[in-house]
Amino acid sequence: MKAGFAKADITPRVGVELCGFGPFINRHSIGVRDKLWARAMAVSDGVKTLVLVSCDIIGVPLEITHQVRQLVREATALPEEAIMVHCTHTHSGPTTGRLVGWGDTDLPYVEILPRRIAQACVDAVGRLAEATLSHAEVPCEGIALNREYDRDGPPLEEVLQDTWRPAKPELTDTTCHVVKIESGDQLIGFFSSFSCHPVVCCSQTRYIHGDFPGVATNLLERENPGSIGLFLQGAQGDVNSCVVHKPEAESLLALDVIASRYANCVRNGLNAGKPLEVESVNCSLVEMRPSRKDYAIEELRGWLREKEAVFRKQGVTDEEGEVRMAAVFAASLRDLIGKKEAGQSLEPPTELQGFRLGPIALLGTPFEMFQAIKREFLSKSQSPIPIVMGITNDLLGYATDRDTAARGGYAADQVPLMLRQLPFTRIHDELVSHLVALEHGLL
Repeated sequence: MKAGFAKADITPRVGVELCGFGPFINRHSIGVRDKLWARAMAVSDGVKTLVLVSCDIIGVPLEITHQVRQLVREATALPEEAIMVHCTHTHSGPTTGRLVGWGDTDLPYVEILPRRIAQACVDAVGRLAEATLSHAEVPCEGIALNREYDRDGPPLEEVLQDTWRPAKPELTDTTCHVVKIESGDQLIGFFSSFSCHPVVCCSQTRYIHGDFPGVATNLLERENPGSIGLFLQGAQGDVNSCVVHKPEAESLLALDVIASRYANCVRNGLNAGKPLEVESVNCSLVEMRPSRKDYAIEELRGWLREKEAVFRKQGVTDEEGEVRMAAVFAASLRDLIGKKEAGQSLEPPTELQGFRLGPIALLGTPFEMFQAIKREFLSKSQSPIPIVMGITNDLLGYATDRDTAARGGYAADQVPLMLRQLPFTRIHDELVSHLVALEHGLL
């Protein structure tokens, strides 16, 4: 096996609007707390070469992934299915398109972003060297809780105690995967995977950073000079960190606490890793066209009239949350109505992508996946070490479990409209089925 690592600075200039926490809140950045990075890992068995890049941003639409692949292919001749673009889902970085109202897209930043990401990939391929791989799955507790089925946002005096644990740990990840790659006696890179919304900060924080995974990875890189670390976001759709929506000062202090907890877990994994034989690598890419609710055009127009009525209420202002959210829905509904009038499909395709590194299967999806979906897939997995990833190659919002989808509400019904798309109908079952097929293509 050969491996190579590289990274590229993807920090935006100060002043760009940050993505997350609510519609039209004008959350313009005022400084850089930590730089944002595109960190790339290339692996090769002498026949196939794969490259995975993890970016400290909210996510990228499929169009940006295609641009990255084209640039990497031009420089390295790697095929499309061998290039994977993953995002950590930080809420303290710039918006990159797709989401309506969750921060304006900064066009100069987005125009140069694909080339920055691609450069990290190309440099990683150029640094391929003989390497060995070790893996550990270690305890990772005191960070996450399931916000759908547990108590969300507990008081700081509780969660900042080292002994804090969620009431229902079984509905979160309680371990993280850590993979260490060495060339000779030198640690050249590592990656870790854990399922948790990276968010520790709040709608009032306006500093650029990679949330707790980014801060933790920066710390570990400083401890191991010459190494580059990737964070791979898992099934975090219904999982928050234990610190959310607190005041700015407390949030920024808690950021270092939660990042330190995660760094400790990864550090333990680096120390506990057991060597793995990687005789070959493989990749697989499958198209998915998720089923969505089918609304007649008159239903969409009626829905739009309801949202437009909000703007005509006596005395309303643009400071009101209801008005700002109605603006999100109105923009999306107009777009959907236009597509329906033009006869365009309202079930756009996306993709799932998988890499196999010996016994490890890295399975990337474009969703904020709920834990129950991941658990059901893992019960069917045939890989010795399956690692399921969200926010990969595309950004399609929540893949909710069956119970949440049946209840409706924010994750199941509202978020799709924030993405100018209609709600899913059978995403739990369809995603499990596609993950099984994706993994089968790697075996």
